[in-house]
Amino acid sequence: MNDAILKFEKLLNENFLFFPTIEDEILEARNPGKWSKKEILGHLTDSGIHNLVRFTEINYLEKPYHHRPYNQIDLVNLNQYQTMDIQELTQLWLSINKQILRIMKTVNEKALAYKIILSDHSEIDLKFLMTDYVEHLEHHINQIKS
Repeated sequence: MNDAILKFEKLLNENFLFFPTIEDEILEARNPGKWSKKEILGHLTDSGIHNLVRFTEINYLEKPYHHRPYNQIDLVNLNQYQTMDIQELTQLWLSINKQILRIMKTVNEKALAYKIILSDHSEIDLKFLMTDYVEHLEHHINQIKS
């Protein structure tokens, strides 16, 4: 878990100042059927919101915890990330992820083993969900940087 936390911190620290330096034309450029870089950052914000809820709810709801998917495409469109100021979007993304980082740093071993049932009825645990969140974040940050 410590490796995931260190990677997560590094991703946040390296990118919260970088995103606002990208020119608007690059941030807002779209290819057919694809999100713009700004919308990818918006998706990461939505992912952060949903995972923050998951990472906290699992501690007090009945076990096993049932993972609820969300409509990623609709959320990106409804939240209008494409028209949002990049400074504001970056700050929102950072604030949510700093809270997730606080939770990850204080989660105990017992909680990391809590079982989670996915929509396809497969099982994972909280540790997997948290480390997968960091991998997902890194994947999309690399898309923004490319």
